[in-house]
Amino acid sequence: MLTSMHSVIGQDKAKNFLKTSFSRGKSSHAYLFRGPAGVGKKTCANAFTALINCLSPVDGDVCGHCSSCLKYNSGNHPDFLEIKPQGTAIKIDQIRELKKTLTYPPFEARFRVVLMQDIHMTMRRKEATNSLLKTLEEPPPNTLFILTGDETGDILPTILSRCQIIAFYPLPYELVTQALMNEDIDEATASTLSGIAEGSLGRARLLHKEGLLPLRQEIIEKLIELRPGQPESVATIFELAEKSANLKENLEELLDLLTIWIRDLMLVHHNMSDRIISRDLQSFIPAASRKWEKEILTEKLQLIDQARRQLLRNCNRTLVSEVLFFGLL
Repeated sequence: MLTSMHSVIGQDKAKNFLKTSFSRGKSSHAYLFRGPAGVGKKTCANAFTALINCLSPVDGDVCGHCSSCLKYNSGNHPDFLEIKPQGTAIKIDQIRELKKTLTYPPFEARFRVVLMQDIHMTMRRKEATNSLLKTLEEPPPNTLFILTGDETGDILPTILSRCQIIAFYPLPYELVTQALMNEDIDEATASTLSGIAEGSLGRARLLHKEGLLPLRQEIIEKLIELRPGQPESVATIFELAEKSANLKENLEELLDLLTIWIRDLMLVHHNMSDRIISRDLQSFIPAASRKWEKEILTEKLQLIDQARRQLLRNCNRTLVSEVLFFGLL
């Protein structure tokens, strides 16, 4: 799908730098877009790729109707190569095949663009990295590399030294909230998601898509209603644990949401309700504050941290969830 620079949310500094460099004919041969996950690195890479090959740019952005734009829009541009990991990593054979492809000139575009995402995770093998380094240092004519990586990820210094680094930052919460509302998400939920995601629109969308906020609300509501020792409490805890375990790798995200909820209760107990994040759970705060007094909230956070450590040790997700929910109850 064709992406315009105008449609990239926020990141004005990065966008202006890229557009200015291109308009002056001073684009780098290799860029590293580096910043938190979900803040627009790949979107900006796609937009910049379309722009530099657009045949009739308009006001520093794609025209949307030339032959190049139409091919990007259909996902079939012959001079755009996206190297995706096989499994969890980019393999040496993929790099060798890429180098073979690069011995030929672009089919039709002014620039062939090679996009490699999340290299802090996908370029961990030295043989693949070393094979790529020479090409990054001296790429063929009319070839542009765009790499993306997490700001805290481990990226080899040899790769960093061969790329122009473009910094990406967390998005302002109000921009994330508005973007979510434009996707028909109600304001309270959008505001909560933007706060939880800490400026990552991608993470906010993931939380919404996976239904993590409704599940958290169900868990909180049941924990408030239930009483220890009652038969229906045991059955409900087992049911909630099974739903949570079905999240698989997103179970850790649920633990983060529960951590935020407990910290919000701490803020309420310290008369700082204006700083809470979980706006979607405001109606539960009075009852929750009565059930979980200030003195035991630290203990509840420790239970969540214990569950997180157990997941890292590959303990059974259902059992971890059961122990946690009984502890919170």
